[in-house]
Amino acid sequence: MSGARSKARVRAVEILFEAEQRNESVRDALVRRRENSSSPINPYTVEILEGVDERREDIDEFLETYSQGWALGRMPAVDRNALRVGAWELLYNSEIPDGVAVAEAVAVTRQLSTDDSPRFVNGLLGRLQKVKPSLLDD
Repeated sequence: MSGARSKARVRAVEILFEAEQRNESVRDALVRRRENSSSPINPYTVEILEGVDERREDIDEFLETYSQGWALGRMPAVDRNALRVGAWELLYNSEIPDGVAVAEAVAVTRQLSTDDSPRFVNGLLGRLQKVKPSLLDD
């Protein structure tokens, strides 16, 4: 996995994970990351974080609804946040082709999570991709 956008996705998942673990806002986690890191934050990372934060309620509802028996809170935290990034790209970022959004979320979980996670993430985002038109009707 290479490329600026792929790295931006990984960084976004890391920051979402940190925010959740520290029980702080995504904005606060981003500010803290900027203050404690010498490397700049990719603008696409910020776009993802702002998008996920803005649509979090809808994204979480969709993930919970289509996860087939897995409550969001029971999912590994890395997977949950990779799914949020993937769902945001799939549903709300028209610049990213659907297949790329799914494949990139799978790649992030392959890099950061358990052996079973990529299959789970692929399946759940695949279901969202199939029902995408009905999810975005309103």
